[in-house]
Amino acid sequence: MSVESGQARLSAGEESSPYIEIDRDAWAQLAPGSVSPLSSEEIASLQGLGDYLDLHEVEQIYLPLSKLISLYAEAAGRLHRKQEEFLHDRIPARTPFVIGLAGSVAVGKSTAARVLAQTLAHWPQHPNVALVTTDGFLYPNSELARRGLMERKGFPESYDRRALMKFVVDIKSGREEVWAPKYSHLVYDVTDERTVIQRPDIVIVEGLNVLQPARVRDDGRAGLAVSDFFDFSIYVDAATNHIQDWYVQRFLRLRETSFRNPDSYFQKYAALTEDEAVEEALRIWGRINGPNLQENVLPTRSRATLVLRKDHDHSVRYVRLRKV
Repeated sequence: MSVESGQARLSAGEESSPYIEIDRDAWAQLAPGSVSPLSSEEIASLQGLGDYLDLHEVEQIYLPLSKLISLYAEAAGRLHRKQEEFLHDRIPARTPFVIGLAGSVAVGKSTAARVLAQTLAHWPQHPNVALVTTDGFLYPNSELARRGLMERKGFPESYDRRALMKFVVDIKSGREEVWAPKYSHLVYDVTDERTVIQRPDIVIVEGLNVLQPARVRDDGRAGLAVSDFFDFSIYVDAATNHIQDWYVQRFLRLRETSFRNPDSYFQKYAALTEDEAVEEALRIWGRINGPNLQENVLPTRSRATLVLRKDHDHSVRYVRLRKV
């Protein structure tokens, strides 16, 4: 499908769809002549375990995506200036442009967020790009255990939503310095370290549940949602059976690497045979990650500005973009 010959079709063939769907080849043509600012070595360092990523993927998917988001960010800047003029300079300086990036466990959203951060920083209009993952806003294991939520880790109730909301509100309030807690996948817990953010041009907030709608309070009123403060949002999508396969394959790779670290929370899995490891990975998927995907993560897909749909090999097959 060429850009000139109607590259944007209604998603799922529905005339009432709020999205246009653009296949990979047509999407790649939206940033003609763009060359990846990242070397092969840099791309390899950004790639998550089991993810597919190379120069072609960066140039054909992430450079057009960064160009599109740059247009949104520039438009937000123009709107701020017009509003400033209208209010006779009664408003403070422009606040950071905030992007939310969601998707399932093992779908590759962390890799997507890291690559997007690097490609966005390539554009001179916004060289300062910060990336924060919501893992740091999980309750500590001690608190999860107290609440009986250790087997619900990653579900919406396992996060300190008040702290996450305060973080995003502080960003959009234009505070000079904002910090976020860090999470260690090695020890499987929140640490005492912090990520400090000092007035970046763009902030990417990556996590399973960042596109969750506001909760309804006991009095029937809806509160605010973190996604209310996003200027652009992305959902990394794939067929559920593919994501499950990627999760199992990642588990097997971790069994041979990180799980062997004496400090690893999951060291007990290092001694499993391959068949036992597959069985355990499928058990965890069936009890935790699969239900969380179906009940909480996947229903937020329709809230995204843009959906990256992956194929079985982790490459992006097509893009869905919300109409404006």
